[in-house]
Amino acid sequence: MKLVMAVIKPFKLDEVREALTELGVQGLTASEVKGYGRQKGQTEIYRGAEYAVSFLPKVKVEIVVEDGQVDAVVEAISRQANTGRIGDGKIFVIDVLSAMRIRTGETGAEAL
Repeated sequence: MKLVMAVIKPFKLDEVREALTELGVQGLTASEVKGYGRQKGQTEIYRGAEYAVSFLPKVKVEIVVEDGQVDAVVEAISRQANTGRIGDGKIFVIDVLSAMRIRTGETGAEAL
């Protein structure tokens, strides 16, 4: 099993979710986060005053999938989250040692 974690622009969340649903992904976790990468934030104007915003709003999407689904999931996220502009985000794939569904006690892939 793998944890696929993607940090994307907030307005791309629905498109990413729909693409993952089409692949058969049954669940995901989405969190509102703030951060910066190479773009180093941005400058905004509020009431005539210019100020720097160091941390930009993003959404972190986390999905645990079986090993065979990883490539398709990464491709779907990449395709749907891409705007071609700086700040589109990152995707990370991390090994998951175990999983358990609390309600039933199922473990491993059955817990997904």
